[in-house]
Amino acid sequence: MLAEFDTSAGQNTESIALEPGGGAVVGMIGARQVVRVRADGATEVLATMPVPADGAGTTPVVGHSQVTGVARDHDGTVFFLYAAGRGGLTGIWRLTPGSDDPVLIAPMPADTMPNALVIDRARSRFLVTDSTGGRVWEAPLAGGEPSVWSSDPTLAPSGFFGANGLKVHAGAVWVGNYDLGTIVRVPVESSGASGPAAVYATGLAGIDDFDFTGRDDEILAALNDTSELVGIAADGTHRILLDGDDGLQNTTAVVVLDDTVFISNGALREGNRPALRVARLIDG
Repeated sequence: MLAEFDTSAGQNTESIALEPGGGAVVGMIGARQVVRVRADGATEVLATMPVPADGAGTTPVVGHSQVTGVARDHDGTVFFLYAAGRGGLTGIWRLTPGSDDPVLIAPMPADTMPNALVIDRARSRFLVTDSTGGRVWEAPLAGGEPSVWSSDPTLAPSGFFGANGLKVHAGAVWVGNYDLGTIVRVPVESSGASGPAAVYATGLAGIDDFDFTGRDDEILAALNDTSELVGIAADGTHRILLDGDDGLQNTTAVVVLDDTVFISNGALREGNRPALRVARLIDG
């Protein structure tokens, strides 16, 4: 385990962005925080977002404001998502190195639930999943008005969250659908627009975030509902690699760096040990 957090303070770990030297930046749902975890396990709160005056009871489905996805640029700038159920707060925020004053650079509509954030540097844009709207949005890296990139029906929710985890890989945008338990592959056209979506893997109930291992299209995925880390082969089949017996509690995110796997415990409904854990990726 790299670091453990305080569930009573709402420090339920939602997302991971790796930093040089073995550390990471994580988003904390209930605490509305962005937290740095150093390689030795020490933690530092980089930002705490304000609660809207009405308590953000209008945040879609969940009913409370929360920090969700995080991403880190090569110069150390941290970007994160805030879902607050209010215009002027919901959207993509930027936190420059040495600053504790985040800036909203891409406001999103109040009725969206921004969840996962990816920097698509090849096309100078951010990509964001909107879990309650079942969409992927795009916004300029420099900031500005976002627009819907894909609203394919395969991304739609069936009661709670649809589009959730998000990655760019091998000429496509890959999206996990939480409610349907699927990973969807959306090809990127030469213009940058979305192509026809296709379901890549099924049977992944409660899939949250995921990452590619670097072995072609092999994936590691965090299954929130069952507190599992699963490996998904290139043919779409999957097997359980880690579960509650290994200390996982409502697994929310996974990031792979070479043979090291970073895994976050959300511990939102099960257990009381939100954490950032580390495992080793082995062959076979």
